[in-house]
Amino acid sequence: MSEELEQTENAQGDDIAPEMMIKHPLQNMWSLWFYKNDRTKSWEENLMEITTFDTVEDFWALYNHIEVVSKIPVGCDYALFKHGIKPMWEDSRNKQGGRWLFNVQKSQRVTDLNNYWLEILLCMIGEAFDECSEDICGAVVQIRNKGDKLGIWTADVKHEDAIMKIGRVVKERLHIHQRNAIGYEAHADTQVKQGSSTKCRFQI
Repeated sequence: MSEELEQTENAQGDDIAPEMMIKHPLQNMWSLWFYKNDRTKSWEENLMEITTFDTVEDFWALYNHIEVVSKIPVGCDYALFKHGIKPMWEDSRNKQGGRWLFNVQKSQRVTDLNNYWLEILLCMIGEAFDECSEDICGAVVQIRNKGDKLGIWTADVKHEDAIMKIGRVVKERLHIHQRNAIGYEAHADTQVKQGSSTKCRFQI
């Protein structure tokens, strides 16, 4: 599916008669969310569902017309989740789950962040995790002064095999060196953390 996604992007610029444009359906419908850091509003009021898509072509049409993630304002987030799941801990589909968390240094914002985010999106919508793709809820990228964060959210912390496979696939696709460990945090732990960091349930 990933090759098909990239081939379809390459064909976007070609002159094709409308009747010849047969769209390639995705296995799931996805929603893009944007969090705007407006301190006069509540957290939930700042979270906006932008659009929903369910074909390869509609994904690229969206991706090519929105601001790349490295250029959105500090304090803002993009989130891509399966349609019907809100990018918040309280959603019933997220409650029992957690996230693989990647910290990206500010110096990497221009060089790497856009590529990391796009690769994660392609992994999700292209079902790159095979049977473990069912466990995927979505992904969030957060632009912050101290360094940016990428999180891949899964449905249930008890599904260790699926969590570990998802982590291994993403680490490989992002070309993260084996020596650089990434951690998986349970949402329940993040909600009650005492300090600035959450204890990892899993590492890879």
